[in-house]
Amino acid sequence: MKKIRLSEALAVAVKAARAAGQVMHDNWYKPKKVNQSEKHDIKLELDVRCQALIEKTLAAAFPEIPVLGEEGITGDVTAEYRWVVDPIDGTVNYFLGLPHAAVSIALQCREQSVVGVIYDPFADELWTTVQGQPARLNGRIIRVSACSKVAEAVIALGFSKSPSSLRASLPHVSRLLRQARKIRIMGSAALELAYVASGRLDAYVERRINLWDVAAGSLLVENAGGQFHALRVAGKYRYAMCADNGRLRKKLRVGSLLK
Repeated sequence: MKKIRLSEALAVAVKAARAAGQVMHDNWYKPKKVNQSEKHDIKLELDVRCQALIEKTLAAAFPEIPVLGEEGITGDVTAEYRWVVDPIDGTVNYFLGLPHAAVSIALQCREQSVVGVIYDPFADELWTTVQGQPARLNGRIIRVSACSKVAEAVIALGFSKSPSSLRASLPHVSRLLRQARKIRIMGSAALELAYVASGRLDAYVERRINLWDVAAGSLLVENAGGQFHALRVAGKYRYAMCADNGRLRKKLRVGSLLK
């Protein structure tokens, strides 16, 4: 495949994210059709519809690039380039009427993110970045926080609800609740990463997360001056991760949590 112009890829990813965000916004007060209801998750018909719209928009500009999405795969996602898409990150929030959800789109080259877009349609906030360039929020360059003390840090946490995960996670949650200024469990990995990149959060730790949740946000954090540390765990696209401003990860002592 020929080399992709990242500026063109960014433009079409922004177009796709805004289109899906508009669908989310337009359906905010309407009844939601549930395709699948699990113990700790919900899948909506709108998830599928938004991914289909994103795929159509991306394919109009780059028909040769496959899509790895939460709602399905199109094409050969082992190819040199691939889109990684979460059409509604924070579906449970969205379903419950909590305006904390976003569209996340990344372009990866050889499994490394080179373009990242996250769009919050409720606040009309658009985060964008390209490999080797600054991270931006609505066009303005953003930077991670300068916080270097756990006692002054605001930290987002997330973890799966399996018995083994809870056994591993809860001691760290208890410790960090006592040590940090504030702990937040907010329900949208994409926005938590965007908030770390913007300096709103100082760190974000998640014990089990999917690639489509973090592919765009990880690049945002790194291009905003922070660090994204991930370990592949059970599942092909499943990770344990810690994102921070580059000053806190070792002080948080969450190494065992990420195993």
